[in-house]
Amino acid sequence: MPASPSTARAINDRLALRLLQQEGPLTAGQLKALTGLSRPTVADLVERLTDSGFVTVVGEAGETRRGPNARLYGIVADRAHLAALDVRTEGLAVVVSDLVGEVLAEAALPIGGEMGTGPAVEHAVALVERVLKEAGADRLHTVGIGAPGLIDPASGELRDSSGLPAWHRRLVAALQERLPGARVRVENETNLAALAEQREGAARDHDTFVLLWLGHGTGAAVVLDGTLRRGASGGTGEIGFLPVPGTTRLPTATDCDGGFHSLAGAAAIARLAGEHGVTGEARGHEPPAAGPVREAVRAVTGAADAGVAAASADRFLDALADRLAVGVASVAALLDPGCVVLGGEIGHAGGGELAGRVAERVRRMSPLPTEVRPGLLGGAAVLRGALLTARDRAQDEVFAPPGR
Repeated sequence: MPASPSTARAINDRLALRLLQQEGPLTAGQLKALTGLSRPTVADLVERLTDSGFVTVVGEAGETRRGPNARLYGIVADRAHLAALDVRTEGLAVVVSDLVGEVLAEAALPIGGEMGTGPAVEHAVALVERVLKEAGADRLHTVGIGAPGLIDPASGELRDSSGLPAWHRRLVAALQERLPGARVRVENETNLAALAEQREGAARDHDTFVLLWLGHGTGAAVVLDGTLRRGASGGTGEIGFLPVPGTTRLPTATDCDGGFHSLAGAAAIARLAGEHGVTGEARGHEPPAAGPVREAVRAVTGAADAGVAAASADRFLDALADRLAVGVASVAALLDPGCVVLGGEIGHAGGGELAGRVAERVRRMSPLPTEVRPGLLGGAAVLRGALLTARDRAQDEVFAPPGR
């Protein structure tokens, strides 16, 4: 059955809005070319979307062009406001943006382990409220949260996990109570980092890849055929528990020490750097191991002011690559993703130098071709992924056809 006129209009409107979300402001001529619709149909939908408050004229295309055909149409950015949170064991970072994802205000707050659960939750919520006020917004439509730990695939809630502060699990309920009307969604931090690297970072040309997170802890995110895979219990990618050679014992159900985490966690990498006499200062909220890795890369690539001997740095990076290759080769044997991204602050600090060394070892260990790339977004990937997810969900709801 052919679509009714009202259904056809809704389909065309949604197509135009999706293009404006993906491409940014467009002229009517550009919308015509991208949609394949006729000029009168595009003119009608632009007028309809403008009258409904979804789009507005945001400028003109080119300095020499004038008139209706040169007008640039864009999504009305202040129709809704969003927040993204990166929740870590030692604190959190917050950004507030408009509906198209432009950051309006941001802040970070350390929360020490000595702070009780109630005060920690209060400080975290107060930070969100303060950043919202600084952004000039009075309410939030959607809040995206990236947090360590397992996310229950049925309820979407952060599951109880040993080693994580209790305030993490209390935060979602507190935000829902203090931010009436806001849709609060929580996702595993590594999964969000993978989404950000796929949309804006190292995996933009891959719909199948694995992100190996190398930050304070270790983790992995699996994207197959463009879809993020979470597993039956939300635990896909808990690579820290992977039993590997080179450790003194096996991991347990409540403790990943003895698993891959014992080789590739930040503390283990920092110890390895110390054994090779490699030092370096971390930046901001990076794990301490990021500094030595960055300094080692500078030394082996000939940076004149490197504070580490090139020979020591070379041995350290080789030893680190040996460890990381165990995890990457295991992932390749199980999933054959074709591409593994070394994400997180440490993966970013190692850059192409570390990724190349890991790739060389994986080629010797696995018959499956596996490209190894450094992440481009580093630790910022979690916050960026949370914001992208919040933006997508908010736009889908704001621009939903009436009655959906």
